Amino acid sequence: MAKVPCTHCHLEFDESSMIVEQENDRTLYFCCNGCQGVYHLLKEEGLDSFYDKVGNTALHPATPKATDDLQKYDLEGFRRKYIKERDDGLYEIHLIIEGIHCSACVWLNEKVLHRKEGIVEATINYTNNKAKVVWDPDIVKLSEIVDTIRSIGYNAYPYDPTLQEERAVKTRKSYYMRILVAVFGSMNIMWLAIAKYAGYFSGIQTEYKNILEIAEFALATPVLFYSGWIFFKGAYYGLKNRFVNMDVLVAVGATLTYLYSIYALFSGKGEVYFDSVAMIITFILVGKYLEVLSKKQAVDTIDTLMGTVPTEVTVVSEDGSKALVSVENVAVGDTIELKPGEKAVIDGTILGGEASFDESALTGESEPVFKRPGDTILSGSVCLDSTIRYRAEKEAAASLLHTIVTLLEEAVTKKPHIQKLADTVSGYFSVTILLIAIATFIGWWLSKGDFETALIVAISVIVIACPCALGLATPMATLVGIGVAAKRNILFKEAEYLETMAKGDLLALDKTGTVTQGRPDVVDAIYYEDFDEALLRALLHSSDHPVAKGVLRYLEKSTTDKTPLPTLTDIKSIQARGIRAQYDDTTLLGGNAAMMRENDLACDETGEESLFFFAIDGRIVARFALRDRLREEAAEVIAAFKRRGIRVVMLTGDRPESAKRIAEEAGIDEVHARLLPQEKADFIAEAQSKGDVVIMAGDGINDAVALARADIAIAMGGGTDIAIDVSDVVLLDDRLSELLAAYRISRRTFRAVKENLGLSLLYNLIAVPVAVAGYVTPFIAALSMSLSSLIVVGNSLRIKRLERTLDNA
Repeated sequence: MAKVPCTHCHLEFDESSMIVEQENDRTLYFCCNGCQGVYHLLKEEGLDSFYDKVGNTALHPATPKATDDLQKYDLEGFRRKYIKERDDGLYEIHLIIEGIHCSACVWLNEKVLHRKEGIVEATINYTNNKAKVVWDPDIVKLSEIVDTIRSIGYNAYPYDPTLQEERAVKTRKSYYMRILVAVFGSMNIMWLAIAKYAGYFSGIQTEYKNILEIAEFALATPVLFYSGWIFFKGAYYGLKNRFVNMDVLVAVGATLTYLYSIYALFSGKGEVYFDSVAMIITFILVGKYLEVLSKKQAVDTIDTLMGTVPTEVTVVSEDGSKALVSVENVAVGDTIELKPGEKAVIDGTILGGEASFDESALTGESEPVFKRPGDTILSGSVCLDSTIRYRAEKEAAASLLHTIVTLLEEAVTKKPHIQKLADTVSGYFSVTILLIAIATFIGWWLSKGDFETALIVAISVIVIACPCALGLATPMATLVGIGVAAKRNILFKEAEYLETMAKGDLLALDKTGTVTQGRPDVVDAIYYEDFDEALLRALLHSSDHPVAKGVLRYLEKSTTDKTPLPTLTDIKSIQARGIRAQYDDTTLLGGNAAMMRENDLACDETGEESLFFFAIDGRIVARFALRDRLREEAAEVIAAFKRRGIRVVMLTGDRPESAKRIAEEAGIDEVHARLLPQEKADFIAEAQSKGDVVIMAGDGINDAVALARADIAIAMGGGTDIAIDVSDVVLLDDRLSELLAAYRISRRTFRAVKENLGLSLLYNLIAVPVAVAGYVTPFIAALSMSLSSLIVVGNSLRIKRLERTLDNA
């Protein structure tokens, strides 16, 4: 039986095993349903020119059957390392799509993936070729998804910060070598040009002039075709997909100048402009290289954070043996040993040992946190002074540090609303410039009758225009803004939230845990005869109640006694009352006034504060008054918001008396108390109906309804899972001052975006008419184009200056 090639993948199979179709007068052969589906998809979407470009190159067949090299994508170890299992049972992964050159490539991949049964979401970021794919594992396997991507001529592999750094280094080296050739050629061409121009004034023989111009030609050629290959490649893929980009402008401008100079060299008519060819490529290539460095610097916060995460941990088995295990292979319930200096990579609970932990990378708190058995360890914290063992409570992919990194990655990929305008303008910009250049050429030629002058002026118009500056205006500023926020442990889930927060009109604040510390602290303590602090501390250690913890914090701040606490027996917690315990024959009671009265003990209940009494054998020996205090920075932060014209209100379910007292201390004029969760949301909705952009800050738990209704939801959750889930912005430091910092960063970033857009538009509005008027030479145009992009990049990096201001605030 004869073999025939598959119409899609071009692999040959027996004709009898092929799927045969008739299309007009042409017979189509498909090796599988996958190839048949992809062929018709491309046909329907008008992308059948894809087959003209691939020629006879054999592609990977679009079969759902995974080949041997794809089996690794379905292994358990791979799943644990790279795939996130969501609460809804779907799987999520970040892939790097290899071979993407333009927005049409992005569109094609997204279209094909969305057609694949079982894929719920597929979005690709054109700037870094990074794709987010969400799928149902019961319907489709990851190996089949990668197989589908390969079937249309691309490749995919999981995103890994280490591999990304290697790729970035490789890209920088490639740019560096091309820049070296460009600079070498340009510098030598300029020396030759100086000699030639000097000859115009002192007199130069034609044969010597020709020798100098041939030397310029020899030097300009590698500059154009080696150093400038990046622009030719980008132009090719742009034109192939009917898209005129910046690379098209550069390639057309440089090539026209080069071809005309060759004509002038060998015909002896006109002047050569090989120096302009070299300068166009050199200036713009250097500008592109600096952009690459700046973008890498802007996102280094993410890669640095992920790159320092350990890849292995010490797991202790039930028989006491230890083994180094990859983090993706650690299961919930495994016992992990952490030594001094090691970073926790998985969330868990301490089983044995006590140690101090540095949590500054997560909470911003510089003071070490002492932890003992039963306390929680967060991934990203560093063990400082002792070896401990803890139980893994989550898999690595679900732990806090990995969640933070995922949020940052997704924030960078989302576009603010203002970028849509810039993208729309950029889409028509290059075509408009080409039309202006053609009109300029015709106008100059008809008016002056000089082909050379008309061509050089038109080339200057093409080269001086800069869609790149316009395209960089928004993403560069938002990258830097998100990076500055991340360094302060402020996580914007999407870049568009920077823009929304900057436009805020009203700030709604919950009271408990937001304006106040969210925990009762002792404001007054009275000790009577026979008070025993050690017994009280032992009793308080057996309770998790916030009041008991508040009294314990107060006692431990003032004590220097490090002796072991007495052992209590018959410990019993009495709901809504307190704690009872025995120490030998002594009865200990700790609790509120109701508990004291139930035990026939008279107590003083005066004051608004919460009261805690401690009794030994039927006698009250201590009385503590506690109050949820105002955050130290609250008044200053609220005053700063009010100075910026933001209306500040307090929304709380607490008593009016308590709410009013806290509001007065904080400087809040408008208070709404005894509100149910839905009533808070209704207040926000009413404000929005009047045109206000509402920022809501709460604890992320009982304020969930109001947070969901606000334009910007900010959770003061101290990095808890609930805070991350319900909010648009996460303040890991859990300080109200960081709320002001987040607002200032958003305002500064949004201002930079508007400045960048204004600068790029102003540049083009001035530069293009000046070039049309004939006042700019091609190499000056190239220099101007590069400088305009660098100005936008430099202006974006100015956002980093805000870091020093925030640190000193």
